[in-house]
Amino acid sequence: MKRARVAALLLFGALIAPHARAQDEHSDRAQVRAVRHWSYASYTRVVIELSAPVDVKVERLAADAAAGRPARLYFDLPGVWVGHDWDTPTPVEDGLLGAIRLGQFASDTARAVVDLARYERHRLFALTGPDRLVLDVFGPRAPAPLDPAAEVARLEAEAKQGPAAAPVSRERKLLVVLDPGHGGDDPGTCGTRRACEKEITLAVAKAAQKRLVARGFDVLLTRETDRTLSLEERTAFAEGANGDLFVSIHVNAAPRPRVRGIETYYLDANHERHALAVAARESGVAPVQLDPLQRVLAGFKVAEVGSRSAELASAIQRELIGGVKQAYGAVEDLGVKRGPFHVLFLSDAPAVLVEIGFLSNPVENARLHSPLYREVIAEQLARGLSSYRRERADQLAGGPR
Repeated sequence: MKRARVAALLLFGALIAPHARAQDEHSDRAQVRAVRHWSYASYTRVVIELSAPVDVKVERLAADAAAGRPARLYFDLPGVWVGHDWDTPTPVEDGLLGAIRLGQFASDTARAVVDLARYERHRLFALTGPDRLVLDVFGPRAPAPLDPAAEVARLEAEAKQGPAAAPVSRERKLLVVLDPGHGGDDPGTCGTRRACEKEITLAVAKAAQKRLVARGFDVLLTRETDRTLSLEERTAFAEGANGDLFVSIHVNAAPRPRVRGIETYYLDANHERHALAVAARESGVAPVQLDPLQRVLAGFKVAEVGSRSAELASAIQRELIGGVKQAYGAVEDLGVKRGPFHVLFLSDAPAVLVEIGFLSNPVENARLHSPLYREVIAEQLARGLSSYRRERADQLAGGPR
């Protein structure tokens, strides 16, 4: 019996030894830690999390009917070892993507392949903290549906007065995506009282939603409960919903308790020193880790929606300061600022991040815990968005999402 047990142990050791040696040989290589994806009707986001940063370039291959291969995107991951850890493809099957496949293309290079079902365009960029590659794949978008009530009213008017009757407006409502900062395992900043940032931002977002709906906006929240959301998941939600405007709501903090005020940010690589610290805290990374994001920003996102985001930030900041000053008599206007925020970079719509006060300041700590202050902030956010809608009426009316 003893000899049999020894023989079995020796055989088991012989079987696992090659695998152990292979792991040891490649222990200095970067690893793929996770593959995640979020699917919507005409948009899918794929995130590949890595143990180290990797520079990649995406290539597209046409379908090969003879070989039974669909159209696909692929990119090589130099210095990455996956071995047989990802032999099983990650299924997506959402109408846009078929599956995500990872394999060892060469001894020093892994390869990622994304099978395509429908395709219009894609984009790829890298994020830090943790290191990850974000691949967005867009398919053809279906026309936005008409407002059912407006369509019924139009048909009734035609039935009563004939087709020549004055048409009922068929312009769609603007869709605002409100993003209550933090949540779940990430409480955000916490003051001397019980509530933390995640609870305050959610309360403000829900109050603002009611006011915006009353003003004729469609409104969605990235989270409606206390749950954990990654930055890429928040903006994937906004992209998938075809949001027109994106507003991320946060609460500030500073090492000095006397620092106070309200400030609104829009996306820009040319930031002020203070903006860098705020962007790093809200993005969950060290300030030095924002450098790769700044490089990606150059000539890409800022030129596309930067000016509209700046106008949106100005309208919101103006209304916030005016409303809080009227209600409380005093408020520090920290202004509109530019910063390299991950959550703004990942959105295609005009996007801003609002810091509605400092929990580290005793006066604003008390205000932020007050239901009245939160209602004032919610009302002024709604007024700011309404003001932006009026100022850009010609560009926004009836345009595609």
